[in-house]
Amino acid sequence: MKLMLSILIGGDILLALAAMYTSLFVRFGYHANVGKYFISNYHIPFILLTTVLAVSYLIEIYTPGKNIKKRELFVNVVIVGAGSFIGLSILYYLFPTIMFDRGLQILTILFFAVYQYTWHSVFFYSRKQQRFAQKVLVLGTGELAAKLREIIQESRGYFQLVGFVRCGNLLIGEQEIPAEQILGEADSLRDIALREDAGIIVIALSERRGVFPLRDALSCKLNGSEVLDTPSFYELSCGKLMLEQITPSWFIFSTGFRRPLFINIIKRLIDLFLAFWGLILSIPIFLIVSVLIKLDSPGPLFFTQIRVGNKEHPFKLIKFRTMRQDAESASGAVWATENDPRVTKIGRFMRKTRIDEIPQLINVLKGEMSFVGPRPERPEFVEKLKAIIPYYSRRHFIKPGVTGWAQVRYPYGSSIEDAVEKLRYDLYYLKNLSPFLDTLIFFETIKVVLFGRGAR
Repeated sequence: MKLMLSILIGGDILLALAAMYTSLFVRFGYHANVGKYFISNYHIPFILLTTVLAVSYLIEIYTPGKNIKKRELFVNVVIVGAGSFIGLSILYYLFPTIMFDRGLQILTILFFAVYQYTWHSVFFYSRKQQRFAQKVLVLGTGELAAKLREIIQESRGYFQLVGFVRCGNLLIGEQEIPAEQILGEADSLRDIALREDAGIIVIALSERRGVFPLRDALSCKLNGSEVLDTPSFYELSCGKLMLEQITPSWFIFSTGFRRPLFINIIKRLIDLFLAFWGLILSIPIFLIVSVLIKLDSPGPLFFTQIRVGNKEHPFKLIKFRTMRQDAESASGAVWATENDPRVTKIGRFMRKTRIDEIPQLINVLKGEMSFVGPRPERPEFVEKLKAIIPYYSRRHFIKPGVTGWAQVRYPYGSSIEDAVEKLRYDLYYLKNLSPFLDTLIFFETIKVVLFGRGAR
């Protein structure tokens, strides 16, 4: 998925530069010294690329696995062009001395729109034909194999299922894969993988003892195929962990879950920078919100609540108050629901725009939270969920965050099932924590805030 996304974005970057080259030739003729122009105005390509990529990202042109019809693609490209023109016009108004002229802007955006539409049409057609897809061979024909088949079919061109290999004697009713999709037996795994040119071999066996073809699997690995167990492939394809197939030994021996000291230092410095400047820039919002909250309902400006933090240490989370002061006097601790009657009018707006979360930057400055991490839950919910959901306490091996991987990948949840699904994402984040993933979550959060998704 990362490779295909890199190809798509890389193509847009090259085409944006090509659009600027083309517009220079059209505007100034073939005698224009394009190289000299870019050397003396090196900042212009950077501004152009940042603008068109940001607008493309915000309207979700780069969303993984998204199939776009030609009409929708045309509309998206028009929106990218209009949004880029507006963005560049604002920059031209604010910084006229560093921007290129309007005529060149319009020509560049028009050429880029044509290039982007053509490139994305070719890309999505090629993906539909599975020309970029990684070929996957599944060892197993039972329930796990059937689950993998669903995942691969939903990958929308990222993976291509070449078939299944039977391993061991399944009882009647245990085999869930049709005979016509089974390419052979486990003792022929190496030959089948070579014949089908399988780049990934997934082990989908509920019981491996006595049936796993170790020698053939090793040969496949040495021949260049990637051999993965089911949880690892699920993580790769879905961006979350397959809790029902994970064992304590998997946590011990799998890659990830490491946080080198320099990563922790970088993360903390970024937290301090974002929290400090976030609070400074939010002072006008604080003033306006404080008046609106007081006018809307009686009670304090801030709402504090005990939450469970890093290593299950409790701390006081700070938010703008969005509910009535006596919201839980009768019900006790309960999850918020859609159109929750306890939420005030201004509170509903603040939740939709995430303004109520801004005071949590104080928690970040104090070191109780990070900007990115699993959302902190209340102690009452944590004790209940720990007793029901395996590995739930593992999410507390890191500081909770103002935003997180689960928040940008899954809608607001208010049930045990939602908690399980969010835990899949939280543990994925814990396993794959990196500055790159934090940056991705940061930009995804901007989209969530702009389009008001997931709030209650």
